[in-house]
Amino acid sequence: MAEAIKLDRVTKRFGEVAAVDDVTLSIAKGEFFSLLGPSGCGKTTTLRMIAGFEQPSEGHILLEGEPVEDVPPYERNVNTVFQSYALFEHLNVEDNVAFGLKRKKVPKPEIAQRVREALELVSLEQRADARAAELSGGQQQRVALARALVNRPAVLLLDEPLGALDLKLRRQMQGELKDIQREVGITFVYVTHDQEEALAMSDRIAVMHDGKVIQCAEPEEVYERPDEAFVAGFIGVSNLMEGVVEGEDKVKLASGQKVSAALPDGVGRGETVQLSIRPEKIALDEMQKGMVSIEGTVEQRVYQGVNTQVTVSLGDGARIVALEQNTYIVRSDDRWEPGTKVKVGWHADHCLVLR
Repeated sequence: MAEAIKLDRVTKRFGEVAAVDDVTLSIAKGEFFSLLGPSGCGKTTTLRMIAGFEQPSEGHILLEGEPVEDVPPYERNVNTVFQSYALFEHLNVEDNVAFGLKRKKVPKPEIAQRVREALELVSLEQRADARAAELSGGQQQRVALARALVNRPAVLLLDEPLGALDLKLRRQMQGELKDIQREVGITFVYVTHDQEEALAMSDRIAVMHDGKVIQCAEPEEVYERPDEAFVAGFIGVSNLMEGVVEGEDKVKLASGQKVSAALPDGVGRGETVQLSIRPEKIALDEMQKGMVSIEGTVEQRVYQGVNTQVTVSLGDGARIVALEQNTYIVRSDDRWEPGTKVKVGWHADHCLVLR
């Protein structure tokens, strides 16, 4: 598939600090690609370099196969949507969306047609005459999106555009953004610290930490098979338990229990590792054939509506968290009580051994 964006060993330094450190990425045309990571990981700086607002200290950036390090932002075939929508409050919706086209001196009939199409795309054609200040946060976000899409860029860059919205509206807009991206076929590069958001919308995710890309893969791969302990702990919730390799497919946990686990290539006896197991993969008491099983004591339970989160102490300060669906549980006294002895188990292929 043709490349929309290529970053080739890109580094950005601010003084002695490398905000982005030797990043190489290839983003395909028409892909919904997310840069995901905690604050300060370098994701926004990477986006700003693609947009042209920052220049790389080292390396090369190519848009549609052409190097753009020396191309100013206004000449790059990209548009950016920020968390702050920066709408012109004295203009109505239609004029906000048309602003860039008028600056480019696009013929009036074409402006009218393209603005109408952009507003239909974001379901705001009925609010074309409304002032920006009269709109809700979600509607303002749609106007900012229409204003960017009306220019028909090759790449749309989105820097945490849903950050100012409440949770319910964020989830609604996630689906709408993905639908719009599929319809227009434009490459989206989306910056977020929200793991759920990235998993829900992306074709691929690049997880960043300390200026580096730690893992780049499809959402299911990143969640189910993280490359490193940081990815396992940052994407969703994961139990990370330290242990020492005792032999082939055997790990002794810090709490003393020995469990079976498939070891990655090159990991040998005596090496310290971490076991990563997702809470939803863990069974309580109801063991299936072939499961790894260890004993513990229920320490805490937290009711979460759909699920109940159960924390089990394994001894010596080690804990494991399990999620039980509340499908058949209707009363609080049907749930685990603190102090109850319980077996926790999981299938061996649901447990990853990480260096």
